[in-house]
Amino acid sequence: MFDWMNRRIVCMWFPRLASDRVLRACPVDGPFALVARCGNAERLHCLNAAAERAGLHRGMSLADARAFCPDLASRPAQPEHDARFLAALRRWALRYCPWVGHDGEDGLVLDITGSAHLWGGEAAMLTDMRARAARAGLTLMLGAGGTRGAAWARAHYGAQDEAAQQRGVPLAGLPVAALRLPPDTCTALQRLGLRNIGDLALTARAPLARRFGQEVLLRLDQALGAVPEAVSPQADPPHYGVRQSFAEPIGLVDDVMAAIARLLDTLGRKLQAQETGARRLMLTLRRVDQGSQQIELRLAAAMRDPARILPLFEHGVSGVDAGFGIDQIRLEATLVEPLPARQHGLAPAHHGTEGLNDLITRIGSRIGLENVQRFLPADSHIPERSFLIAPAAHSEAESGWSCLRPRPLWLFAPEPIAGSGPRPPARFRWRRMALETARATGPERITPEWWLDDENWRSGLRDYWRIETWQGRRLWLFHTPQNPGWFVQGEFA
Repeated sequence: MFDWMNRRIVCMWFPRLASDRVLRACPVDGPFALVARCGNAERLHCLNAAAERAGLHRGMSLADARAFCPDLASRPAQPEHDARFLAALRRWALRYCPWVGHDGEDGLVLDITGSAHLWGGEAAMLTDMRARAARAGLTLMLGAGGTRGAAWARAHYGAQDEAAQQRGVPLAGLPVAALRLPPDTCTALQRLGLRNIGDLALTARAPLARRFGQEVLLRLDQALGAVPEAVSPQADPPHYGVRQSFAEPIGLVDDVMAAIARLLDTLGRKLQAQETGARRLMLTLRRVDQGSQQIELRLAAAMRDPARILPLFEHGVSGVDAGFGIDQIRLEATLVEPLPARQHGLAPAHHGTEGLNDLITRIGSRIGLENVQRFLPADSHIPERSFLIAPAAHSEAESGWSCLRPRPLWLFAPEPIAGSGPRPPARFRWRRMALETARATGPERITPEWWLDDENWRSGLRDYWRIETWQGRRLWLFHTPQNPGWFVQGEFA
């Protein structure tokens, strides 16, 4: 055994990470558990100390838990929120060392080599970790060692009192489960009488490898330092925010726009480096009286070109009340999307699409981006169901429109008119107008979609006719053979 390169690793384990996160915001006096659905049953996902003292444990069904503990309070588990909370704890742990990574879903691993002396030694550093976690309402188990495996074993199975942490918990006395082995493997080793790491280290390696494979020996060597194990730090996600402060306050629209132009250049380079584009921008203008105003710009497509984005801020900036002046401007891309770089000259030009997106953004900044809508084709031969209406900023134009049979420009609910027989009436009244049929084209028979319960189509199939009248109206009429009658449903241009 040897201490590989004199490294010092600290493992921070939060056994009640999920429940502590919820109880920090909404304290509960008594047993509490988070519940997650597993198959067709709801099972306990994470418990507080009171619930564990009541005899409950993870994986227990909620029905059995309420039978044991009727006053149990529960809430649904939210793994995505727990992951964000652990990411926040990783950023907090950077105060101790710059090399911090995730260790599963409820732990962190820190490489404190060369940084423990900044806290007065390793013992003082662990004491500070434990005290800060306690003040934050978090249950924290700590383990330190020369290897990642040793630190993990002491955090999960070692004593947590300060005296034991200072003298170091011997690995030989810890159970074999401290080697991060699967539960089935641990059970099989215990049946052979190998109950702790010391027993396993004194056993012949060849029989262990033949029976359990190389995983047992690998975990043993990692814990004892014979095989190095890397600590991979978690990289921070890119932050798309820039700001500028002014020695003298500004208030003119031209000065603000000039400052935004400089911020857009810096932000554009960040976006280009990550091959992303902004879909939502937040501009914060801070005044000298400590008041602030925000302008949100939602774009119809991902953009990072400052020349295209800058004019879109003019409408919002013109309505800003600068007061006694603005001393700081902050610009942040709060929503980004992938925007790969294109090779100019070989790729087809997209100026028409870019101009349309800029127009949609300009209109959307005034009436709301969701209110700028477009029609999309739908897979249905029923006139009312043959199209969809979607926000133009969140959809792409499609060319799948059927041109075999023309459809009217205006489509409305069927309006009855006087007429009899399967042929279009020669004269009829519609919307207080007397019309005469000059030309009729049809019929086009459309049957109902039997798998949809549409009240408007319960009368059965329809025979559609395209009518041109002497008065200039071009209408779309249909006749219902099952229940004879004529209706107008649309008008052509």
